[in-house]
Amino acid sequence: MHDYDIALKSILRHLTGRALFRLTGYRVKRWRDTELVVAHTRRVDLLGETTDGHLLHIELQSTNDPAMATRMLEYAAAMNLQFGQLPEQVVLYVGREKLRMRSEIKSREWAFRCRMIDIRDLDGDELIAGRNVEDNVIAVLARLRDERAAIRRILRRIAKCTPQRRELALRELTVLAGLRNLAPMVGQETKQMPILEDIMDHPLFGPKIRKSLEIGLEQGREEGREEGERQLILRMLKQRFGPVPVSVRKRIQSFPSAKLEQVAMRLLEARTLKDVLN
Repeated sequence: MHDYDIALKSILRHLTGRALFRLTGYRVKRWRDTELVVAHTRRVDLLGETTDGHLLHIELQSTNDPAMATRMLEYAAAMNLQFGQLPEQVVLYVGREKLRMRSEIKSREWAFRCRMIDIRDLDGDELIAGRNVEDNVIAVLARLRDERAAIRRILRRIAKCTPQRRELALRELTVLAGLRNLAPMVGQETKQMPILEDIMDHPLFGPKIRKSLEIGLEQGREEGREEGERQLILRMLKQRFGPVPVSVRKRIQSFPSAKLEQVAMRLLEARTLKDVLN
């Protein structure tokens, strides 16, 4: 997620006001230091000041973290202590799976809620139509009617940039495309544009972009492998214990690779479905 963080933060800081407003519902006047002083130092992803004087805190998330709302509460409390005001908060979800995180924590005495936005709810084609290259690049994570056509339009816009901005934009695009399994497509389309293919051969810029493409491909292979493990485990569970409840299927789908391996080992000796999952 580190490379995605860097690329997304860079793009979000440079989005046009219109694009950021459509994405979050806020207009940011300036971005502030993201390091918060708490009992142990916490660094938030993005912390801005809106045009009407409020703090805007944006966290980027590529996985469904069950503790996300609690983390956001901790951040909000730290900001209130440091800046004397509670922030407006947005969790911007960029993962491949459906957004499943709870946005609220509550008890009988109090409740806390933050906004959770799946970037795929945003119209990517509208962002591509904009004149700002950061708006165009981040569109690869949004909802697209034709992915290949969209990538071609983004690359044509990148090709019109200055050489230095072109290199950075292409690198950002290849990194973000990895979140949607589109890195191979970006590589294919880049080869069709000589001005961009020259960047791939550049001794300084080329290796960085190729590394981004390799990261995207590797992550795609890793996620494909994990999905294959999940399906195999579900088939084995059904064979041993009968129809698998929906609740169990959801738990298996949420398990990371290490947890899947533990479940597979337990399947060898487990007598009940509960033994497998505990």
